Amino acid sequence: MTKKTIEQRLGERIRVLRKKAEISQEELAFRAGVHRTYLGGIERGERNPSLKNIEAIAKALEVPISDLFIN
Repeated sequence: MTKKTIEQRLGERIRVLRKKAEISQEELAFRAGVHRTYLGGIERGERNPSLKNIEAIAKALEVPISDLFIN
């Protein structure tokens, strides 16, 4: 059994919250001020976003940063 990386777990959580908010990757990327392909990479666990980008994504989702780390 392969354990998921923290990047994968963060990406999955962002995807769940984005879908719950009923917004597209493109819209979330726009709101967070990041490129849509970068956001896609985060959601797939391929990127390791900076704290500034994590904060921007949380604000764009209108959730506290801590919500991004709750499984």
